[in-house]
Amino acid sequence: MKYYSTNHQSPGVSFKDAVLKSMAPDKGLYFPENIPALPDTFFKKLSGMPPEEIGFHFLKPYVDGALSDKQLYELLEDVFSFDIPLSEVGPDKYALELFHGPTLAFKDVGARTLARLLSVFSAGTKTTVLVATSGDTGSAVAHGFFEMPDTDVVVLYPKNKVSKLQEKQFTTLGKNITALEVDGNFDDCQRMVKAAFADEELQKRMHLSSANSINIARLLPQAIYYFYAYGQLKNKSKPVVVSVPTGNLGNLAAGLLAKRSGLPVDCFVASGNRNNVFQEYLETGNYTPRPSVPTISNAMDVGNPSNLARLQELYGHSFQAARKDIVPFHFSDEETRHVIAQVYHETKYILDPHGAVAFLGLSAYMEKHDVTGIFLETAHPAKFYPVVEEEIQQKIAIPQRLSKTLHLPKQSLEIGHHTEDLKRFLLER
Repeated sequence: MKYYSTNHQSPGVSFKDAVLKSMAPDKGLYFPENIPALPDTFFKKLSGMPPEEIGFHFLKPYVDGALSDKQLYELLEDVFSFDIPLSEVGPDKYALELFHGPTLAFKDVGARTLARLLSVFSAGTKTTVLVATSGDTGSAVAHGFFEMPDTDVVVLYPKNKVSKLQEKQFTTLGKNITALEVDGNFDDCQRMVKAAFADEELQKRMHLSSANSINIARLLPQAIYYFYAYGQLKNKSKPVVVSVPTGNLGNLAAGLLAKRSGLPVDCFVASGNRNNVFQEYLETGNYTPRPSVPTISNAMDVGNPSNLARLQELYGHSFQAARKDIVPFHFSDEETRHVIAQVYHETKYILDPHGAVAFLGLSAYMEKHDVTGIFLETAHPAKFYPVVEEEIQQKIAIPQRLSKTLHLPKQSLEIGHHTEDLKRFLLER
């Protein structure tokens, strides 16, 4: 399997090189040259398959030549050390709970896979992993790479724009984890990381890799839990629809790759907050990136989503073609708060703000379509306890692995939002 740049100005590379380089020299994102369809025999056995076996069958053609079958299976067994349950929240409406991993967020799947791949591919080479985070990516990557030999992680995050618990998860580790508190928004952080990969001096002086979903190895493993969710459904007599909270579009892109591989999902609902540039693109065909605005679903506060480039590749740059598989909705903070309270009082199920947005999108779609719906719960509600407790009027239990970080000292460095600020830090550290 070869990987090409979405800007089509760089030569194709192997999976290993795509992972190590993160971005192509022409500033494009790497994308697989083809998307293999999984055989009927795979889907006949899907209901009984554990996620590591699903992942082995899905990822095998993508990593061909880079890992042996034994290495791939053992890597995935190590990654999937936690459950990904499907919980019924209402009639024909299910939550896929992606928050049972080490950092209680869906990013654990991709970050743990990437960390293990880099440990194989860059063994003995000092690597600096750059990651921009709007919330959960930072903690998942930091914990995934913590104390990994020959690897330094630099996490860029927007000052005062992530929750207190999210911040504590990646600013209290120390050792090979450095947190940079950027005087800007997530899009500034992401722009700075991309600029670092395009900087010739940095490329000559150090070995850089990214742990954001611009790295194909962060994105591909996320397709696994869509197959796993479908396999857990007991009744598949109705069309199945999946609602995904959208930010940088990596999670949605992974789901669409699963669908292109044969997963029998009827369509995906792209559920957004006020940062709805992708929803506007699907509705009008015009893509107008703009500065993100802060919301209570902060991991989705992205005004220029990187993975749009991959979605456009998937659909031949036709928003009309994309609309056949993706239905857009977006919601306000007020609507998000209201549904957190409503769902809790009706069912006792506790939504986090991102899952609440996905629930809203799924509910809007199901008002007009008789389907079985799955929405993604991407983070533990305790990560957003001030908002959640205010709406449900109840204290929620904070898992011990979260609460213990609250009393640890924050270790972060403040930095400006210009590309030169990051370059200077990297060269002088």
